[in-house]
Amino acid sequence: MRKKPEIEIKETKLLSDNWYILNRVTFDYKKENGVSEIHKREVYDRGNGAGILLYNSTKKTVILTRQFRLPTFLNGNKDGMMIEVCAGLLDQDNPENAIIRETEEETGYRISKVQKIFETYMSPGAVTEILHLFIGEYDESMKVSEGGGLDAEQENIEVLELTFNEAYAMIESGEITDAKTIMLLQYAKIKGLI
Repeated sequence: MRKKPEIEIKETKLLSDNWYILNRVTFDYKKENGVSEIHKREVYDRGNGAGILLYNSTKKTVILTRQFRLPTFLNGNKDGMMIEVCAGLLDQDNPENAIIRETEEETGYRISKVQKIFETYMSPGAVTEILHLFIGEYDESMKVSEGGGLDAEQENIEVLELTFNEAYAMIESGEITDAKTIMLLQYAKIKGLI
């Protein structure tokens, strides 16, 4: 295994801060043999986020969301719609509180207990985001609204309740292509949660 490289940031230039932050970073990368290389990379910083698989072990169901995602539409997803676990940015909150807030906003379920599974970088070559992934049980008594996201955030989220088997089969059929959703459904399968 290689040792940790020596990195020295030479310059960070702001390219855009219209929605989130896009920087061009110039850095010196010193290799194991002592030779240094200058690298330039664009890095997108949108903050860290959290996602959750809501599941009901009695009914053997999960709650997922469906919404339009422009980047997928621009890259071959014909209608741009994605089926995903509930997720959102931390917005200066801790991961647990953020996912509890996002769960109610997006799905309409008010949960109080979540279990953190792991953290992951979803696109480490270009995006700084760490995604904190959780699981949490839900039941009908926790339903406090229709969900759908905040109007101010223009999310237009459809809430889906599917059997776990239906949702899991959607990975193979190609109906679910979102990485965090696939990881959490596979975690549930491996751990026998449902």
